[in-house]
Amino acid sequence: MEEHSLDCCGLKCPMPIVRISLAMKGLAVGQRLRVQATDPAFRADLEAWVRRLGHRLLEYREGTPQQALIEKL
Repeated sequence: MEEHSLDCCGLKCPMPIVRISLAMKGLAVGQRLRVQATDPAFRADLEAWVRRLGHRLLEYREGTPQQALIEKL
């Protein structure tokens, strides 16, 4: 699977989700996006976003920065 990366560190809600949405539009089905973020609301926002749009959250890691791997479906 082809993996792309996106750095959202330093961005506050809703900007990480806005940037993820824009990046995902440029991906083909099955491609993955690895995201780094520092916003405290990132995990909750991301989980709600993937549920709403039907993508798959493959991985989430706590830390500074937080990391997530999303697959476009």
